[in-house]
Formats: sequence, C-alpha cells, structure tokens
Amino acid sequence: MPSTADYADRLRMAELRVTRPRIAVLEAVYAHPHADTETIFSAVRVGLPEVSRQAVYDVLNALTAVGLVRRIQPLGMVARYESRVGDNHHHVVCRSCGVIADVDCAVGEAPCLTPSDDENILDGFVLVEAEVIYWGLCPECSTVRS
Repeated sequence: MPSTADYADRLRMAELRVTRPRIAVLEAVYAHPHADTETIFSAVRVGLPEVSRQAVYDVLNALTAVGLVRRIQPLGMVARYESRVGDNHHHVVCRSCGVIADVDCAVGEAPCLTPSDDENILDGFVLVEAEVIYWGLCPECSTVRS
C-alpha cells in the first residue's frame, strides 16, 4: 500500500492541492477496495473526526474527476470506489452478499471488447473503455446454497 508521501505525490501530479482530507480519502480507498461512500467516510473519520460527510463526497468527486480513483455502480447498488485505475478491468458481483471482485480483461487492451462490425451502431463514437459486470455467487455464498 502506498505511503502518505506517495498519496501526496499523486495529488500533486494530478494538479490537486495536498490536503489532509484528500490524503485520508485516498488511504481509505486503497485500504477498502470497492468500498461505498459510508465505509470510506467511516474510515476517514477515524483519523479526521472533524471531517464532514460533504467533504468526503467532494474529495471523492475530485479524485474521480482526475482519475486517481474509479467510481463503479453496479445495477441496484450504491456507488463504490476503487484505487485500481487506468487498466480497464471489469468486475464480478455476488448476487447474494454483494461482494465485488476485479476481473482482468480477457483479451487485448482498452476497450478490450470489440462491438459488432455494424458501423451504424457506433455512429461515429470512438471507443476508449468497456465496462462489464459479471454477476454470480461468491465462493462463500455458493457453498451456503449447496
């Protein structure tokens, strides 16, 4: 896991001011992959008890906008945040408990999926990313159901 100095460097490289809330949110996102906002807020409050919920929301939005964190929102779930950015990976979600795990792209580079050859479907779009969510049962939930 990166250090506080690493987080500060990442913020500077993204042309964001280095602040305690930004460092704390980055630490929380790295410590809790695929965490929802409430989990991140609770983690941040451990070290910064005075930080507001709105400040955490604002920091998450800023970090997402510059690509330091990625926001995902599987259907029917609240938004989740992760530190794995820039590689166009996908996710698998357990339909029973909601746990989320990363799934590497099956082939090639971003967008790592090739749409139909029908040019009318794309209508001039330039593809840069593909987002796929696989749904199933995690090992723990599938064992319970057996």
